[in-house]
Amino acid sequence: MEYNSDFKYDLKVGQIKEKELANILQNEKIEVKTDLQAHKTGNIFIEYQSRGRPSGIATSEAKYYCIAIQETLIILPSTTLKKLCRKHLNTNRDKRGGDSNSSKGILLPVKDLF
Repeated sequence: MEYNSDFKYDLKVGQIKEKELANILQNEKIEVKTDLQAHKTGNIFIEYQSRGRPSGIATSEAKYYCIAIQETLIILPSTTLKKLCRKHLNTNRDKRGGDSNSSKGILLPVKDLF
């Protein structure tokens, strides 16, 4: 979208985005992922397997994910988050974690979400 210094134009664009967000919040399934360490580590752990079975993002039926990092909420389509995670499968970011390291997930850099 191009820059425009006309307030009326900016207001219209803002109102369109407000409606898009309202539609997502009212009509779509959203999974919320809270990571209490992400603000310190710069990474979020996105689980895809637990105890040898698909779980987390691999089984979620949500159309959107909301990543909660302290007071910040990042909403993105699940398909986008899956694409970001797939880049790191079988790399040094594909890690064990969770209770007793029984889960597998991607240690995704928060900066990748932007």
